[in-house]
Amino acid sequence: MRAFIRGSYPLVPSVLFAVCWAYGVTGLFALTDPHGGAWRPGTGTALAALTIALDMLLMRIVDDIRDLPYDRVHNPDRPLARGDVSASVLLRWYAVVAIVLVAVNLHDPRAAAVIAVQLVYALLLLLPGPDPGRLVLTLALSCPVQLLLHLYLYLGYLRATGGSFDAAFWPALAVVVLASLHLEVAKKITRAPRPGERTYVTTFGLRGTVVTALVAAAGAAVLLLAAARHPGPWTLLALVPVALPALAWWHFRRAERWDARLAAYFLLASFATWAALAVV
Repeated sequence: MRAFIRGSYPLVPSVLFAVCWAYGVTGLFALTDPHGGAWRPGTGTALAALTIALDMLLMRIVDDIRDLPYDRVHNPDRPLARGDVSASVLLRWYAVVAIVLVAVNLHDPRAAAVIAVQLVYALLLLLPGPDPGRLVLTLALSCPVQLLLHLYLYLGYLRATGGSFDAAFWPALAVVVLASLHLEVAKKITRAPRPGERTYVTTFGLRGTVVTALVAAAGAAVLLLAAARHPGPWTLLALVPVALPALAWWHFRRAERWDARLAAYFLLASFATWAALAVV
């Protein structure tokens, strides 16, 4: 398992991403809730960050098992493809960590139920299904995994503020889905896909894929400006992360591949901006 974590789930960037996700998306809900009071990160947010970090590890296990035939060809250095760990061992760890995740969230039965459903749904993705190379269909089938995690964070926000469900949840959800879509699409952009390589370029073409990635990033920022409950000069900071996709596009004009790091930095910067704006 240590070999798997080293090769597929590097702790420092993965935990940083989980912390930014938990604090940023919770802050996003605070920014868009027209009836919410002041929100401040607390122990509940920290527990959510721990839950997201461990949940991401389990999702990495599912992805690596599902992508094993592809990784043996295109990513042979991954621990599972290299034979450093077996799928059966990973699934046993999945079961143990899943029980822990549900247990530590039992103080909020609704949140624990959402996590349980999400973990079961992720396992269903390992059943025989459509060709994983059909990226759009695969993305649609995988989307509920992240949507349920966002719902989990929303329930935590409601618990912390004493609020109740509001329709403002939906535009906030759309903001984070668009921001995440940028990362999903942009990190796979290449001018000349290798034989068998999974990239949206083979579906939408190079121009269509680049436009999709850029529109998703810009759309997330613009939608947040429209949905913010207290629009003002400070909320314009939501536009700052869009500079990263713009920079990536500028570099890509002379490169073969999109800079996947900048796509990840965009999502991290968006999370951090949302959290900061919510506290301000």
